[in-house]
Amino acid sequence: MKVENFKIKDKGDLEIFVYKWLPDENIQVKGVVQIAHGMAETAARYEGFARALTNEGFIVYANDHRGHGKTSGQISKLGDLGEDGFNSMVENMHQLNERIKEENHNLPIFLFGHSMGSFLTQRYICLYGGGLKGAIVSGSCGKQGITVDIARLIAKREIKKIGRAGKSNKLDELSFGSYNNSFKPNRTAFDWLSRDKKQVDKYIDDPFCGTVFTAGFFYDFLGGLKSIADPREIENVPKDLPIYIFSGDKDPVGKNGKGVLKLVKTYKEHGMVDLTYKLYKDGRHEMLNEINREEVIADVIKWLNTSLK
Repeated sequence: MKVENFKIKDKGDLEIFVYKWLPDENIQVKGVVQIAHGMAETAARYEGFARALTNEGFIVYANDHRGHGKTSGQISKLGDLGEDGFNSMVENMHQLNERIKEENHNLPIFLFGHSMGSFLTQRYICLYGGGLKGAIVSGSCGKQGITVDIARLIAKREIKKIGRAGKSNKLDELSFGSYNNSFKPNRTAFDWLSRDKKQVDKYIDDPFCGTVFTAGFFYDFLGGLKSIADPREIENVPKDLPIYIFSGDKDPVGKNGKGVLKLVKTYKEHGMVDLTYKLYKDGRHEMLNEINREEVIADVIKWLNTSLK
């Protein structure tokens, strides 16, 4: 696997850091996978996944979202995405997608989104799904109803109290505080991520992971969740776009599978004709870092190859 990292400037002159992993020269290239990583992590954590994809003939691109990783510029700026963070991340993804098209003429492009990145992907396919060969949604959830409205009111109050750029421990606790409850007795605050203790410890030890985010981020993100649940927006997703949704059935983000099945049902109701989903027994939030990750990655690659036909 070869590595060629670079930066792109967005319309606000923010430099977005991009990881690019390429197959070795003896491997025939057959497509591209663009990755949208999750909240409070970095695209660098997808290198192992990228290695498996490049070995299969896929070029892989993954940007660090604004307020994350090397795009943030420094540790102290992690969690601050600026104005309209959710939509700005989606637009940055589209900007990278345009760059990918320029560099890889006629190659099919798949979008892979995990956790926060999965919600960004849900929004992306409403706006730009026609430019994709397929979309993969990992560690996600369907419509969450009035919970989002209540949380957004709390976020609005937090902004009045500490400002948009203030780090909100209150919203962090409300968002993630209950996630570990199903896994007591807890070894760490992040047991909900994976059954693989080494992977959990790697997350905890990574200075780019686990940051408390700003009140402004939560307000914008919750607004994004409302937009992707709007039936008028979902109707814009191309009906023939291949979509693969997968999750662990013990993932609290997906409400132990119930939220994932709600998303599947929603897409079916809107006429999606190429929809595949899988729930992994006892799997937690990060299926790419779970104890059965080889099976998970093999399933993703199988779906990609099938979607190329």
